[in-house]
Amino acid sequence: MDWAQIWNDIVNYFQNNVWNILFFFVILILGIIIIKIIMTVLRKILSKTKMEKIAQQFICTAVKFCLWLVLILALLSQIGIEITGILTAISALILAVGMALESNMANLANGIVMVSNHMFKKGDYIIVDGVEGNIVDINFLFTTLMTSDNKKITIPNSTIVNSSVTNLGANAKRRVDFTFSVAYESDIELVKKTVIDVMKSDGRVYLDPEPFCRLKTMNASSLDFAANCWCDNEDYWDVYYYVMEWVFNEFKRHNISVPYEQLEVRERRDKVANIVVGKKLPERVEKVRPEKKEDVFVQWKEKLSRKDKKKAKKENKKNKDKNMEEQIVNSQVTTADEQKTEQNVEQIESESLNKNKVKKESTKKKKSTK
Repeated sequence: MDWAQIWNDIVNYFQNNVWNILFFFVILILGIIIIKIIMTVLRKILSKTKMEKIAQQFICTAVKFCLWLVLILALLSQIGIEITGILTAISALILAVGMALESNMANLANGIVMVSNHMFKKGDYIIVDGVEGNIVDINFLFTTLMTSDNKKITIPNSTIVNSSVTNLGANAKRRVDFTFSVAYESDIELVKKTVIDVMKSDGRVYLDPEPFCRLKTMNASSLDFAANCWCDNEDYWDVYYYVMEWVFNEFKRHNISVPYEQLEVRERRDKVANIVVGKKLPERVEKVRPEKKEDVFVQWKEKLSRKDKKKAKKENKKNKDKNMEEQIVNSQVTTADEQKTEQNVEQIESESLNKNKVKKESTKKKKSTK
């Protein structure tokens, strides 16, 4: 390795590209200054809007990344490097990353929708996809919930956007609903008064709108009363447990019984009539089915060659002819036998007639002799 030659090349490069190197540093310094000015102005503009902080941070990060990318490409072109190949490589890289992170890109897009539309905020109590809890963090990919038993649940933003969400913390007030069951012999007005008095006794319950209690349904074993009252969102569970405990206590104080499930049982004393059809099972009568003639050659029909098929057809014809001849011979034999049997029957009948005549004549002769 010739170090002298390398040093001479470096010196020649700087001598020949003095202005390019000077413009390189000028562009670098001006680019950094412009980027800082643009970012400070952008942050001030976004701070005056009602946009969420997470959305502001995302916009600032995206703009900063684009500005630095433009500055780097400008510096590379100033040095003499072609940008077209670099832009092609960057676009291919972005495409590959986008295909590999398709689900994350969907979560990112849904996160932007959530943040820009102000769907939720930190502290809201939501129910989504069978999970409920308070929102503790929202970013562009995931939303984190904290359940009542202190469990942290992370849900993708696409699941939240594509599902029906119940936001229980969207409003300052919240209604507390109750259902109380009492026995049929209870006084309806007393039950309503007791429940309403309990709800009004809690200072966290609003008196406007007033607490509500009415008879809702008459079940098989109980009368069900629907009741509700309004309170602040953060006092929901405290009010709920307070009313449930004190209603149970006041029901005992006023002798209002809470029924158990009732079942009415009656004794049946009449005789059950068992209707019987017929004396016994009918005898089996076998169904007469036509005989199926199985052709042995049908199963092998597709496998045989043309010559074999011809031979098989000839053999089938011969077998059919033989069967026909045998049937004819058998029919002739049976006809001959039938004729013989008919002749024998006639002979027997004639002999019996002759015997009867002889007997009659003998009896007549005996009578005449006497």
